[in-house]
Amino acid sequence: MPWMAPYDLRAAAFPKLDESHLSALARCVAPSLTRYEKGRALIEVGKRGFRFFVVKTGEIEIQAPADDGARTLVVLGPGEFTGDLAHLTGGPSVVRAVARTDSDVYAIDPGALREILVSAPAVSDLLLQAFIARWEILRQAASFAGVRVIGSQYSRDTHRVREFLARNHVPYAWVDVESEPKVQELVARFGIREGDTPVVVWHQLFLRNPSNRELADALGIRRPLETTVYDLVIVGAGPAGLAGAVYGASEGLRALVLERTAPGGQASVSMSIENYLGFPTGITGAELAERAVIQAQKFGADLSVASAVTQLRFDGPYAVVDVDGERVTAKCALIATGADYRRLPVEGRERFEGRGLYYAATFTEAQLCRGTDVVIVGGGNSAGQAAIYLAQVTRRVYLVVRGGCLRDDMSSYLAHRIERTSNIEVLLHAEVARLCGRDRLEGIEIVNRRTRERRAIEVRAAFSFIGATQRTEWLSASIERDSAGFVRTGPDVVRGESSWSERREPFLLETSRPGIFAAGDVRAGSTKRIASAVGEGAMAIRLVHEYLKTM
Repeated sequence: MPWMAPYDLRAAAFPKLDESHLSALARCVAPSLTRYEKGRALIEVGKRGFRFFVVKTGEIEIQAPADDGARTLVVLGPGEFTGDLAHLTGGPSVVRAVARTDSDVYAIDPGALREILVSAPAVSDLLLQAFIARWEILRQAASFAGVRVIGSQYSRDTHRVREFLARNHVPYAWVDVESEPKVQELVARFGIREGDTPVVVWHQLFLRNPSNRELADALGIRRPLETTVYDLVIVGAGPAGLAGAVYGASEGLRALVLERTAPGGQASVSMSIENYLGFPTGITGAELAERAVIQAQKFGADLSVASAVTQLRFDGPYAVVDVDGERVTAKCALIATGADYRRLPVEGRERFEGRGLYYAATFTEAQLCRGTDVVIVGGGNSAGQAAIYLAQVTRRVYLVVRGGCLRDDMSSYLAHRIERTSNIEVLLHAEVARLCGRDRLEGIEIVNRRTRERRAIEVRAAFSFIGATQRTEWLSASIERDSAGFVRTGPDVVRGESSWSERREPFLLETSRPGIFAAGDVRAGSTKRIASAVGEGAMAIRLVHEYLKTM
C-alpha cells in the first residue's frame, strides 16, 4: 500500500504536466521518447547523474527502501514525472523507478534539465515545488529505510554525524544503541562491534565512524573540483555566501561555493527567524538555507560541502584556493566564512562537547533532552531563539545571562516572549562555574557574579551561545584584518599603512588584495544580522563585475 502523505503535500509532490508544460519542455530541449518494458528499471537507488523522465503512456512505480523491503511511494501515470532534489545537488538517487507496465517516457539528461529550470519558468516552478515536496515526504516517512545512523546518544561522533546529515538535508533514521530494543538484531546483522559506532548504513554503503569528508564523498554532497578557472570562488555558504552564489550565477558568472560543514552557517541552526523581511510568521534557518541552495544550484552555481579551505594564495592576478589537497583557480574570490560560536570558557568542557554540551539547538539536540531540564548560556538573539524552541519540548529551561537586563543584547520581541513563557527561568548576573558528570553531562553549577552565591542544577544538556569568533586563519598575510581578526574592506583598507597597490581606491567590500572581497560576519564593521549578510553578498557581485572590467 503506498505511503500516504497529507493531501496538500502529496498534491504538490505529484502534479501533472499539461500540454503547455510539455510544449515549453520541447522548446528548451529535444526529449527522446523511450520505451521501457514491464519490470525494467529506469532509476536505481544509489545512482548518480540519473535522467529525468516524463510519462507519456503506461505507469512508472516509484519505490523506496523500507524495513520490510521495497515499498511503493507512488505510481506515476501519463503527464507525471520522476525526479527530486538530487538532480540539483548531483547526489545519488534515494528511490528506485521501475516500469509497472510497458511504458513510453520522455527521457531528459541532467544538463538539459538544468537548462529547463533556468529557461522555462512555468515548468521550473512546478518541478522545483514537486522536488522539495518529495524530499519532505521522504523525511517524514517513518518507514523509509534510507540512511541509518547506529550509535549512542552519549557519543560525540554520533552527534557529529547526525548533525552533519541533518544540516545537509539528508533524510536518515537514528538507531540509539542505548535505548532501541531492536538494536542488537541490527548489530548482529551488520557485524558491528561497540568500537565501530557510529555506523552509517545505506544501500551498499557501510561506513564505520566516518569523517564528515568521507560521508560527503559517499553521499555525493561533496563534488570533485574542476580544473578550470572560475569567475568567482566563494568560501563559506552562510547567508552572505549563498546570496553571492545566487546573484553571481544568475548573472552569468561561473561560481563555485566551498563550504566546510553545511550550508546556512550559524543561521542554519536557528529554529525560528521572525525578524527577516518577508517572513512574518518566521522561518527556520534550515529552511532558509535549503531554499537558497536550491536557488543557487538552479542558476548553475557549484556547491561542494565538506571542502575545508586551508590557504588562499595568488598567482599573478588569479586567486588560488587550496582545498584539502585540491586546488581551485579563480579570477575573484568572496570571503564569506562568517564566524564560529565561541566555546564555553569552563575547565573540562572538551569532555562534554557533543555529550551534553552543545552549540546549536535544533531538532537533533531536542530529541536528546525531551522532557528534561536544560540550561542555555547567553543573552543574545541566538540564546533567546533557542530558549523559546526548547521550552516547547523540555520540562524547564534555565537561561543564564551575564548582564542585568534581558533586553541589553536581545531583541525586544524575544525578551517579551521569554518573560511570558512559564517554564523559562532567567538567571541574571550569572555565569557557569563548573560542568559535572563522568562520561556525559549530568549537572551544571551556576554562580551569581554579584553575590557569588552558587546553585547546582541537574541537567542532561547545556547550550552555549556566548558570541562568535572570526574564521580567517586560512587567509594570507596580504589580506588585512583588524585587531580582532575580522577582514578590513573598502575605506578601512587605505587608512594608515596598507598593502593596497592599485591607483584606484578599493571598492566598498574589497579587501586589501584587488579582486578579493569580503561579506557578512567575517567582515570588520559588518552588522551581525542575516539580512545584512544577504545584502552584502548580493552587493559583492556588483563589485565583482566592476573588478572584472579592469582585468
